[in-house]
Amino acid sequence: MIRIAVLASGSGTNLQSIINACESGVINGEVVAVISNVEGAYALERARKHGIEAIPIPSRGRKRKEHEKEVLAELDRIEPDLIALAGYMRMLTAEFIERYEGRIMNIHPALLPCFGGKGMYGENVHRAVLDSGARFSGCTVHFVTPEVDRGPIIVQRCVPVKDGDTVETLKARVLEEEHRAYPEAIRLFAEGRLRVEGNRVRIMESAKSE
Repeated sequence: MIRIAVLASGSGTNLQSIINACESGVINGEVVAVISNVEGAYALERARKHGIEAIPIPSRGRKRKEHEKEVLAELDRIEPDLIALAGYMRMLTAEFIERYEGRIMNIHPALLPCFGGKGMYGENVHRAVLDSGARFSGCTVHFVTPEVDRGPIIVQRCVPVKDGDTVETLKARVLEEEHRAYPEAIRLFAEGRLRVEGNRVRIMESAKSE
């Protein structure tokens, strides 16, 4: 059973999907801690409701490295097998990422490598998709690397962009798929079925497959 630490900044709906999948046995793991850079984030309340350690580490008005040092200290204490970023609105330094190389996942509300990178988060992503005239969007779960939104892709799910869509309607459709994709990616990790080869993730039939 793997130990999962979730970093979140907002309401934590993806966190909830991960908790549900762990509690139902879909994921052979447990969320052992939720860390948020926003003291009043509802993600922390979700954690408390499930008896999960909730750790607020406010980032407002603090330098990134100073804040990150405190987050790392908590992670060192918790000793997670996997760190899941779920709407965590803080850029991680290369030092942080390298320390947990291959053990940090993120979910992005578009089909990477399109609509990723600097400034592409939240509603900005869906607005860019609509402005582009794309007929499809979706979500991507990937391993985190120092290059933003460029890490090896684990799972993607696709949704149509419908005539008359707004940012809100597209966001809601993508979010439904996020709640399926993230637990799926973590389940595969927990089963030892993910192998990174260059910038590609190979999904093994079983942990012993070659």
